Amino acid sequence: MATREKHRDPIPDSFASIEEAGEFWDTHSTADYEHLMKDVHFDVNLQRRTFLVPIEGEIAREINTVARQEGLGLETVVNVWLREKLTAISSKPQTQRAPRA
Repeated sequence: MATREKHRDPIPDSFASIEEAGEFWDTHSTADYEHLMKDVHFDVNLQRRTFLVPIEGEIAREINTVARQEGLGLETVVNVWLREKLTAISSKPQTQRAPRA
């Protein structure tokens, strides 16, 4: 009995939206397209940790506005500002620092 190759829809060159890509891959298996895949090599930094910190809604909106104006991500803006604040605090003499809560 001869084996017949399974029919595969071609992968579109591009998708109009992330939703369209999701719909395609929801109904297709990547295993059917393995012959088109390339090996990739990349480094992974497993040391990075993410901390979730609640931020008041209005503050988050203002930070988001600044981030968009600067062409940066929200995470980048928050991390830069926190680093700047920590640097400013650590450069002050101990007597000038605000008391701890």
